Amino acid sequence: MTALLTIIVLVFILVAIWQMVKIFDLAQAKIENTQVATDKDNTVNAYLMMAFLVFIYAITIYSFIKWGDLPLMSNSASAHGPTIDNLMVILMIIIFIVQTITQFLLHYFAFKYKGEKGKKALFFADNNKLEAIWTIIPVIVLAGLIIYGLNTWINIMGVEETEDTLVVELYAQQYNWKARYAGADNTLGKANVRLIDIDRANILGLDEADPNAQDDIITTELHLPVGRPVLFKMRSQDVLHSAYMPHFRAQMNCVPGMVTQFGFTPTVTTADMRQTPQIIKKVKNINEIRAENSKELLAKGEEPLEPYEFDYLLLCNKICGKSHYNMQMKIIVETQEEFDAWLSEQKEFKNSLIN
Repeated sequence: MTALLTIIVLVFILVAIWQMVKIFDLAQAKIENTQVATDKDNTVNAYLMMAFLVFIYAITIYSFIKWGDLPLMSNSASAHGPTIDNLMVILMIIIFIVQTITQFLLHYFAFKYKGEKGKKALFFADNNKLEAIWTIIPVIVLAGLIIYGLNTWINIMGVEETEDTLVVELYAQQYNWKARYAGADNTLGKANVRLIDIDRANILGLDEADPNAQDDIITTELHLPVGRPVLFKMRSQDVLHSAYMPHFRAQMNCVPGMVTQFGFTPTVTTADMRQTPQIIKKVKNINEIRAENSKELLAKGEEPLEPYEFDYLLLCNKICGKSHYNMQMKIIVETQEEFDAWLSEQKEFKNSLIN
């Protein structure tokens, strides 16, 4: 009944608005209404354009003061991270300079050459010199950026699998991650989603007959040794996912039916990253918010929120379903000794099967 009454009220409101519009149109019928802008209209719009230009610059300056904590990108934790950050900073500087100049010219020309009665516009059918300038400059700038970006991409993707390289598989499924480490042989065993056998706890579909699979280790937490190259092999069980590790400036799609790969070398341990001023400030702000929210929960007789502690995270950066937002896995970067101790405590694949 409430819904019906709401619909009836909305209908009456729309009818009333329609009637008011008709009355307004009838009242304006005898008033001269031309679509041609007058000098007054052009002058008002010209000054509005300049006012909007001032607004753009003012909000830009305010944003820099309020949120422009330079350098904008400074917390990378991988060997190639600073290269990615430099590329992004160069792009932002170029975009900022071009945007500042073009916005000024756009608004200033609209003000200076506003329409005036009796003024005839002067135009050139073509200007080879001007066209050459605005073609050659962008070509040079874009070519430089493309070459620099392509060279950066080649260096990042050109990970060589050596004896020292740690090989790890990232297995994506709605809505969680699994990590599979190659055992002592440093070679991942064969796997296929058709071989998944939940009854035997073969959750990743490893080939039980493959000798290289016997010492593989499956975990729900990703541990990485600092300073050692890591090569990730990525698979997806169901839909398209994307393995995104923001602090390591790493992202690669996980595609059903194929294996993709990405590699990097971690350079900052979790413990060291937690001690950086930026992370300390972030953790403090989050915990202040949590403490404030916990007061309300305690007043309702509910459990308070736990204090936040920084951890690197592996996230899914493709919308893969209703619980996409919660698809993440903790990443712990530690010393080689700590990594070896942790790995020795994990079960090998052959010992994790249920007979």
